[in-house]
Amino acid sequence: MPRAPLSSSEPVSLGLRQMRLVATGLLVAMAALFLLARAFDHLHPAIGYVRAFAEAAMVGGLADWFAVTALFRHPLHLPIPHTAIIPRNKDRIASTLAQFLRDNFLTPKVVARRMQQLDLAGAAGRWLASPGPGHGRLRAGLGRLAADILEALDQDRLGGMVKQTIAGRLRALEIAPLIGRALEAAMQEDRHRPLLDGIVRWAAKVLDANEHLIRQMVHERSGSVMRWTGLDETLANKIIEGLAKLIVDMAEDSSHPLRAKAEEGIAHLAQDLQHDPARRAQVEAFKNELLDNPALAAWWMGIWETGRAALLRAARDPDTLRTGAFGDALRQLGQTLQNDRKLANTINRFARRSAVGAATDYGDGIVRLVSDTIKGWDAQTITGRLENAVGRDLQYIRINGTVVGGLVGVAIHAVDTLL
Repeated sequence: MPRAPLSSSEPVSLGLRQMRLVATGLLVAMAALFLLARAFDHLHPAIGYVRAFAEAAMVGGLADWFAVTALFRHPLHLPIPHTAIIPRNKDRIASTLAQFLRDNFLTPKVVARRMQQLDLAGAAGRWLASPGPGHGRLRAGLGRLAADILEALDQDRLGGMVKQTIAGRLRALEIAPLIGRALEAAMQEDRHRPLLDGIVRWAAKVLDANEHLIRQMVHERSGSVMRWTGLDETLANKIIEGLAKLIVDMAEDSSHPLRAKAEEGIAHLAQDLQHDPARRAQVEAFKNELLDNPALAAWWMGIWETGRAALLRAARDPDTLRTGAFGDALRQLGQTLQNDRKLANTINRFARRSAVGAATDYGDGIVRLVSDTIKGWDAQTITGRLENAVGRDLQYIRINGTVVGGLVGVAIHAVDTLL
């Protein structure tokens, strides 16, 4: 049976081509069988059944060939009404498909129900804890994409933008009350004691490193008699020994009076930082002066370049992230996401709300994108793509129609013969 060629820019898939040959070959075989049975019909009554099978099979096969072909083009290139259904109704199909997508996949209720069944936190935790071998290509692809994005961006402009953003946030943030509350909370939980211990140790090192300055100061301020008799050296030794003993006592005795004075001073400072306008203004002025310092800007750009270089190295070789302390941290995070259900529920809830929000805000845009894309295809393109997608199954309809038609023909012939 003649067959209209595929008028599409899409190449015909191998599976579709093979099934067309099978369906058409079966139809040709039925035609040959019919001619053969018709020629020898007079030799035996049973040949009549063969002829009836072949005749009805041809009818069924031709009918289904016409129906399948009419979906995509005009059979035999004849402008028969209600044929070439898909090319003629391309725009209506696009609108219907887009609306189906909108009503069944992109409504907030549907998205929320689907997201309710997903455990994104658990999946991320399993991947972080023990990524499978199949994820290596995904990591490499994401790494290359991240590296390309980082290299494509203007590093000076990006670094400046980040610096300005952080500086702007810091300028808008009043840090004095924050520092005051932090000091107050630290004192309530005795977390300030390591700080005092560190100050004491630092004072001991400063004293050791500057003994010569104390001796020189005592020598210069002593009279000639004290210098001639050597009493200045004795006095300097006594001063140094006294300071050293004071530092040792403070280090060994947590209830030392000077430590108590220091704690009292810290508590007073915490209150002033929270409630004294003058002290808060001093801190804000110091903060702004520090932010305006060019040295801080240069330091920040150095930190940015170091971080950017580290990100590029990690992006180019993502497997290195899974080694060392950072890799251990990632695996620990994965275990936490799997075991901490409260954290997992929080992450899943955030993902669900984000997906629902995206569907609400961008669902109509996605639908228009699908509809406009399909409407923008020419008739040959959409015909070729749809036929390649479902054409192989449609050829099975032709085969089934040929076989079922033949069986119906045999049944009708049997009824006619027996009655």
